[in-house]
Amino acid sequence: MALKKKPVTGMKDILPKEMEIRNYVMNMIRETYGKFGFTAIETPCVEHIENLSSKQGGENEKLIFKILKRGEKLKLDTAECEADLVDSGLRYDLTVPLSRYYSNNASQLPAPFKALQMGNVWRADRPQRGRFRQFMQCDIDILGESTYLAEIELVMATTTLLGKLDFHNFTIRINDRKILKAMAQYSGFPEESFDTVFIILDKMDKIGLEGVAEELEKEGFSKESIDTYLGMFKEITSDIEGVRYCKEKLSDVLDPKVAEDLETIITAVDSVKNADFKISFDPTLVRGMSYYTGPIFEIAMDEFGGSVGGGGRYDEMIGKFTGQNTSACGFSIGFERIVMLLLERGYEIPTSAAKKAYLIEKNMPADKLLPILKQAEEERKNGVQVNISIMKKNKKFQKEQMTAEGYTEFVEFFNK
Repeated sequence: MALKKKPVTGMKDILPKEMEIRNYVMNMIRETYGKFGFTAIETPCVEHIENLSSKQGGENEKLIFKILKRGEKLKLDTAECEADLVDSGLRYDLTVPLSRYYSNNASQLPAPFKALQMGNVWRADRPQRGRFRQFMQCDIDILGESTYLAEIELVMATTTLLGKLDFHNFTIRINDRKILKAMAQYSGFPEESFDTVFIILDKMDKIGLEGVAEELEKEGFSKESIDTYLGMFKEITSDIEGVRYCKEKLSDVLDPKVAEDLETIITAVDSVKNADFKISFDPTLVRGMSYYTGPIFEIAMDEFGGSVGGGGRYDEMIGKFTGQNTSACGFSIGFERIVMLLLERGYEIPTSAAKKAYLIEKNMPADKLLPILKQAEEERKNGVQVNISIMKKNKKFQKEQMTAEGYTEFVEFFNK
């Protein structure tokens, strides 16, 4: 059987230029989020299949890379169902593993706990631009904080990071799952059909109001409910006034504190932001994960044409492990999409360190090589990046390649 050079479908090799950008972004993430008090943690990439299949991951649970039992536990001949063969899988996000992690280690962690987690996740998805089957995720979560301070801190930390990476004019779209449910209830949709309604509503940006109306009609919902429901979207604005409209219109089915807290989040972020973005109330924002219980948010960027991150409050997930609910809220940036956009725009990593190349003639004797190595070491101690290479026959091409890598000074050493 011939060996294959290309990576497995949906996965990729990472070349040095991209790796340099990725490392820079990861360092910027650690530095920026660290200043907001987030602490780095790590969880295993393999998770119990029961946790991954707990009906909290939405559509992602259909995309799990499942792992067969090992050794004597794997009994192919007698297996009657998948459960006899599989006991674990590759994580499809970082939130489920974080909830297990916190449930197992809460007694050793501060309260509230501000976690930073970066790591690869896997989804058996259809590969496309900015989407792979193996990809890096970067999450920040605040566990044990029940107030809107958690949402404000998460949005501020994330937008500060994006500003430092030279992103401008992006939008934080924000909504609340309780407002979503209140709008559906006010319109007369049966509670058991809310998920169906939200799945259709989530297509609003692609099919518009008329398309949503048509799909709701196909599901058999009454015209009166559909008209009432979609009529509200025509009235709601994308600012504070839109939140206040919901508070007044839905007063019989919505706790006013939900709208008041959302207004506080929007006002606070807009007042203290230090990056170039806007925060916008979007009642059509759904977020696919079923575990969200309160405010939800996404990052929209015109240059990508979609979301490059999102998150929200999930106060009930940890309780699935412990039997006692714990306040939790998180925000994930689309690390791969951020890196892709930086590469597409030819982003240059800001650096003050000089990059110098030593080109040494081939077969340099040891007595002459040693002083060169000592000289390079002294320059490195002084903050200069020194790359020592053997001089090639086509020296012009060699220098062009190294110039493309950021080397600005060349020192040549000959055996004379």
